Amino acid sequence: MLKIVKNEILTYSVYENLVKELGGKYSSLKITTCGKSLLGKELFAFVIGEGKGNIVYVGGTHGIEWLTSLLLLKFTENLVFAYENEKTISGFDVREILKNKKIIIIPELNPDGIEISLKGASACGKYKVQNFEICKGDFSFWSANARGVDINHNFNADWYTLREAEKEAGIDSPSPSRYGGLFPESEPETSAITKLCRGISVDMLITFHSQGEEIFYEYGKNTPEKSLHIAKIFSALTDYTLVKNEGLYASGGLKDWFIEEFNRPAFTIEIGKGKNPLPVDSINQIYEKLEAMMVVGMLF
Repeated sequence: MLKIVKNEILTYSVYENLVKELGGKYSSLKITTCGKSLLGKELFAFVIGEGKGNIVYVGGTHGIEWLTSLLLLKFTENLVFAYENEKTISGFDVREILKNKKIIIIPELNPDGIEISLKGASACGKYKVQNFEICKGDFSFWSANARGVDINHNFNADWYTLREAEKEAGIDSPSPSRYGGLFPESEPETSAITKLCRGISVDMLITFHSQGEEIFYEYGKNTPEKSLHIAKIFSALTDYTLVKNEGLYASGGLKDWFIEEFNRPAFTIEIGKGKNPLPVDSINQIYEKLEAMMVVGMLF
């Protein structure tokens, strides 16, 4: 098939056009939003399937990790093409799977941060001066949202302990990364995804980050017993390593919050290996490693 999603740098204008083109080509692809970013960008959500069981995949939480968004766009296109044309993906009949399941894919939870990491100060809106100062003019490693809050430190999962750890590490104000904000769910991007998950019954959530080829699967006493079993299947399919939370990454994340609040499986998949931002020409190899796992994720 002639692909809409290409291996290209994902500025917001490119992303918006891809969303429109995908929606125009595939009639079974429902496109909605779960909210808006701090600077007013749409938080697009793709919905595929007919079932009542909801699976949520999230990418683009950190600006510098925008390759996760491209990964999910590629998966969306391949999935909906197979769904409409009765094809398989990695040997799986996705039409059969999606009779009982519905997958909700949010490629960019933090579109402001992605745009800032790619374009620098010009993408910061009213936070231009603040952000230029806190990153000393170098936006190439920007992970936070437009306000300098790290979305994956802003969820209500032992957030206050995490804030103390951030302070001990010298992070107590807006920063390119690892600043958790003034209070849990202070950011519109955070509240958008939590509102979505609270508004429907979500069976499982997978959030994609980079890099390390790792799978995080547990969080405290509410981790479901079957999470380790699922994580081992994911590891076998990808050859990614299973790891546990620690240090400044021990709490406050989307996966942590979901497990804590719903006592259901959630996973963080760290795609690829190298230095962020991972090069765009690595996406095909990364995708090939992860496609089967992403399809199998819809089975649970």
